[in-house]
Amino acid sequence: MKWVFWYTFFMDDKRVIKVIRRTMPAVVSIAISKHLADLEKEMPKELYPFIPGGAAEAPGGATGAANGKAKAGAAGRAKKGGAGAGLQIPSSMVDHNGMVQVGGGSGFIVDPNGLILTNKHVMSDRDAEYTVILDDGRRFKAEILSRDPINDVAIIKIPARGLPFLKLGDATRLELGQSLIAIGNALGIFKNTVSLGIVSGLSRAITAQADPGAAPQEMRGLIQTDAAINHGNSGGPLVDSDGLVVGINAAIVSGAQSIGLAIPVNAARRDLDDIKKYGRIRRPLLGLRYVMIDDDLRAKMNLPVDYGALVMRETNHDYAVVPESPAAKAGLRETDIILTLNSQRLDHDHPIQDFLENLNVGDTIRLNVLRQGKSMEVKVALAERK
Repeated sequence: MKWVFWYTFFMDDKRVIKVIRRTMPAVVSIAISKHLADLEKEMPKELYPFIPGGAAEAPGGATGAANGKAKAGAAGRAKKGGAGAGLQIPSSMVDHNGMVQVGGGSGFIVDPNGLILTNKHVMSDRDAEYTVILDDGRRFKAEILSRDPINDVAIIKIPARGLPFLKLGDATRLELGQSLIAIGNALGIFKNTVSLGIVSGLSRAITAQADPGAAPQEMRGLIQTDAAINHGNSGGPLVDSDGLVVGINAAIVSGAQSIGLAIPVNAARRDLDDIKKYGRIRRPLLGLRYVMIDDDLRAKMNLPVDYGALVMRETNHDYAVVPESPAAKAGLRETDIILTLNSQRLDHDHPIQDFLENLNVGDTIRLNVLRQGKSMEVKVALAERK
């Protein structure tokens, strides 16, 4: 029996290696660079001591330089403050085009003609330039085709043909305990790092920030895994034991051990279909700002129900119902409570956005609305989100 156990383990090990060898050529690194002059304007003064060659070099030799590079990258993405006189980024960090690498991410090829999936937050800086580095070392400037307005997904393209690519699986069929492999450019330094784990949870919801200067984004329906996902792994593939992509590595939970989160690949599959058919990602727009009702909100605002979506603005400068939107044209108003969407009850675990994910531009939805104690049905034709 002992011999059978070790033989089985060996066979599993060989299968993992086989999947990695087949997957690795289609995984790419993404280098994020900015012009030196722009970076110097954006660099906060408090980082000067940590930049080698700056106003005061950090103690610790190589450690200080490494920390400085990492902090410079964070500052470049956060766009906080402006650099005054005295900052001088060393020439070793500047390439022949006057560009400084300020960060890195990962991605993976999904079409032999150069289509690549990654995270939207990897491609979020519109002032940066992005270079895709293939497994064989070739480098290409990335063309950003689209950023998903809802999910943390971006689609980019490089001018290359005949590339190795990964096939997409079905994240809806994942089960707890199922084996997963995460691949990515860890910390922007360790190219194509591989980690092995399992599905630790499904349908997770978090609020995440790409960096301190970025707006928080609610992310829902995520895959939780204990396969190590590090900074720089963002945008890399999460694959199953057959080598099919089931998720896009997206986030880690600070202060926790082995809690990584990935976007189910089904959302990206829809984005790819839109790109191929329309040349852009098409997402349905309703045009409401709302908060989901629970027992606490009901008690706080003296509401008549403990479920549904309360239409309300986030700040005094917002609109609760966006002008000229489908919701506005259908007559929805601030303080309306939407109880159901297509006869499906709305609550904290089933918000409006979850239903919109499975609807298309042009679909007509039925809303059961509570207004000043009276119930009514409202039909809304969804438009395209711009």
